[in-house]
Amino acid sequence: MKFLIAGLGSIGRRHLRNLIALNETDIVLLRTGHASLPELEAGAYPTESTLADALSRHKPDAVIVANPTALHMSVAIPAALAGCAVLIEKPLADNLSRVDELRAAAKNNAGKILVAFQFRFHPTIQKARELIQQGALGKILTVHAHWGEYLPQWHPWEDYRQSYAARADLGGGAIATLTHPLDYLRFIIGEIDSLNSLHGHVSPLEIDVEDVAEMSVKFVSGAIGGVHVNLVQRPPANRFEIVGTQGTLRWEGAEGILYFLKMPAAFGTYSTNPPAPLVETFSPPENFERNDMFLDEMKHFIAVARGEASPRCSLEDGIRVQQLVQMARGG
Repeated sequence: MKFLIAGLGSIGRRHLRNLIALNETDIVLLRTGHASLPELEAGAYPTESTLADALSRHKPDAVIVANPTALHMSVAIPAALAGCAVLIEKPLADNLSRVDELRAAAKNNAGKILVAFQFRFHPTIQKARELIQQGALGKILTVHAHWGEYLPQWHPWEDYRQSYAARADLGGGAIATLTHPLDYLRFIIGEIDSLNSLHGHVSPLEIDVEDVAEMSVKFVSGAIGGVHVNLVQRPPANRFEIVGTQGTLRWEGAEGILYFLKMPAAFGTYSTNPPAPLVETFSPPENFERNDMFLDEMKHFIAVARGEASPRCSLEDGIRVQQLVQMARGG
């Protein structure tokens, strides 16, 4: 297979390394020269400066869209129209204006579009989904997720003020940049029915987007909860808690550990003297690394491109998350 990578910033280079690790070396690079990382030694790979030339000269089978959020559609739509399988970095776009164009273009590539929410490939997030689907928690009642990063330390090789996350014109902001909880909660629990948000730029960071957001959510199942994201937290934190009638799931992103606080089988739904919960702990495999999620995601994308698998995170999943982002911002 031949791959085209559009954008050679941090995530584009991660995808390049992972393709090489998977013995995929027929790779073309689409570069504008605006990446903030040190110059890449890319001599082994053909490089183009325009998408039209990259598609017409090299005819890739698959395209990885890793440029700034506001530019995703300008690559994804022509790539899909050309029949290429497409991996689009999250979030899908900075607005919904071209969603119907992408839907129509996807008819040319048999719907081979994967949206890159890599936490769907995290082993203990998959375990949380499995437990809930098995009914181990009983009825889900309330859910809370928290993700905080400190933007100046997130990509220390670049001036944070110039990063896509800091700029409205590139599709940044805490809500759009840290969309993973909105997706992985949908993946674990089910669809979100409604969302409201308080958000704003509250820190001294020199950015023109929101850096804190507190979102209240209600799921189709009836569960109610919240999602908090920020670009100001030191040290970073990524966690969630899901409460059901038969127990609680707690996930700590730093260690990747899932705790299941399970009520004994004989315990009734309500009691004035409940017994201590039984605690089960689920850890990632030995030697698990953060990049393993991205590597599994790339393996899956290759299978999607070959027609061997359906996208685990589909175009419609990506559209729904973008709709939630718009709802959070009052759009």
